[in-house]
Amino acid sequence: MKRLRTARLHLLPAHPAWAVATAEFFARNAAHLARWEPRRPGLTDASRQVEWLSQAAASAAEGSAWRWLLSLDGFQVLGSVSVSQVVRGFHHSATLGYALDAAQQGRGLMHEALQAVVAELFEPGGINLHRLQAAYRPENLRSGQVLQRLGFREIGLARDYLCIDGAWCDHLLTERINPAFREANDATLR
Repeated sequence: MKRLRTARLHLLPAHPAWAVATAEFFARNAAHLARWEPRRPGLTDASRQVEWLSQAAASAAEGSAWRWLLSLDGFQVLGSVSVSQVVRGFHHSATLGYALDAAQQGRGLMHEALQAVVAELFEPGGINLHRLQAAYRPENLRSGQVLQRLGFREIGLARDYLCIDGAWCDHLLTERINPAFREANDATLR
């Protein structure tokens, strides 16, 4: 898994060395993310982040999931982009998730980060996914706008999709198909 770079951002592959900075990100943004993210105890604990970031790095090495941490300066974590539920074989798809520091909202940083990640995921000589799906709560207008600007199209409403802050919440499902998908060869049909 490689480090990605945009005009303003460093997208750093998940690694245990980022545990303290990642725990600080979640501590700073606990109230902001509570509206949009499922409860996950321990996010602000650096030792738990070491475990999770180690698992994320191992998943990236085996090609079953990827996670990048967003930074402007290469030191402070300001967000993350995750790619999970990777299915190969005859599907070649994954699910996209993301979070951004409340203080960085409205600057186009997530759009910039996701452009780089989608390009990496759709690269014919690289990860080469055919389809990417993302879900967001209908009231999260910013998230919906980011996905729309990236070319994701709505595919439907999933009722009671995720339990967030103790309540089951509806989410709009979106997808983006890779127009440059290169036909999978026998080695990738696993």
